Amino acid sequence: MRAILALIGIAAIAVVVLMALGMLKIQQQEGASLPSVSFNVEGGKMPSFKAETGTIGIGTTNKTVELPTVEMRNTTISLPTVEVKQAGDPSPTPTPAQ
Repeated sequence: MRAILALIGIAAIAVVVLMALGMLKIQQQEGASLPSVSFNVEGGKMPSFKAETGTIGIGTTNKTVELPTVEMRNTTISLPTVEVKQAGDPSPTPTPAQ
């Protein structure tokens, strides 16, 4: 049941997004009417709609672009060390630099 409601919700969101982007336009062509109720019941009338959709063109283009190059090198630098002194330990122990 949750899956059906989730699918209906996703479909509704998709229709709203398409309408907001101008990719879907829905126009009502005829109004609806309720059926007449009497001893002689006549059928109602369903509304008719006309939908227009936009188009999207997808393709590829070859372009030459300049890309930066990255150079990796090893350099020795000085890093700070951290000294940790636990409670009851008289001498601090520096952590080794990596």
